Amino acid sequence: MGELGLADTNGILALPWVRPERTSAGLGWDRVYVSKQRERPYRAEFAAAGSHQLILHLDGPVTVRRAVGTPRERSRRMPVGGLFLQPSHADLSVELGGELETVHVYVADDAVQEAAGEHAPIRLAEELGSTDPLLEQLVLSLDGVVRDWEPSARTYADQLGALVAAQLVRRHHAGPVPEPAAARGLSDRQFTRVRDFMAERLAEAVPLAELATLAGLSVSQFSRQFKARTGVPPHRYLLRLRVERAGLLLRTGDEPIAEIAARCGFSHQEHLTRVLRAQLGTTPAALRRTG
Repeated sequence: MGELGLADTNGILALPWVRPERTSAGLGWDRVYVSKQRERPYRAEFAAAGSHQLILHLDGPVTVRRAVGTPRERSRRMPVGGLFLQPSHADLSVELGGELETVHVYVADDAVQEAAGEHAPIRLAEELGSTDPLLEQLVLSLDGVVRDWEPSARTYADQLGALVAAQLVRRHHAGPVPEPAAARGLSDRQFTRVRDFMAERLAEAVPLAELATLAGLSVSQFSRQFKARTGVPPHRYLLRLRVERAGLLLRTGDEPIAEIAARCGFSHQEHLTRVLRAQLGTTPAALRRTG
């Protein structure tokens, strides 16, 4: 699957006065597209897209109308933290009544249907001004990954995208969706294959989809079963492996710290230092002295 990009959105971000501050373009994300920008007032109609559109309002309040000029027209004074949700494969007529800072997240429909599992296909609701603290934090986290992008964060970005899709299914569907059954953990064979693959690829970006394929599962199934097995999501387990390998090399070898950082999947020496401080309360130089 190719990267999800501007061409997969419904066109709001292509308005001539929209100048995104940052986007996920070029990062290789295949199921989610993220953009942060300042929007000006407008009224327009947009054709349906294959992705679901989620807009988080970062300031306000501001009045938004949707289905403008139709019997279904709705208007809402949107608060800070308000969400605008436009399902895939549906035309959109919308009016923005004032300037607004937003984060847009577009989620591929196949990611949503995969998150629905046996309940697929499902439809998402058209929402105007709803609030969802978890979804808000996931959107802000995705924007934070774009802002502070490190290639080693690919697994984390994929995990966030899968969590957004799952939350959309659980709390923002158009009809009833039963809660999923408790996930069983990965089998010993599945876990060993995934763990060994992670260990071999510490220096590389590791897409979540590749790990799921190794286990013979969908991304959403893999994420749930991996956490059920290990107690942590895949990106945190991968980070743990990177930290453990870096610590071993620092204590037992004499390679330059920058080279160890690169071998273990950290973008640069400062990145390794930041993670070791957060995870172990120490620095690469201090670990080296304990060898």
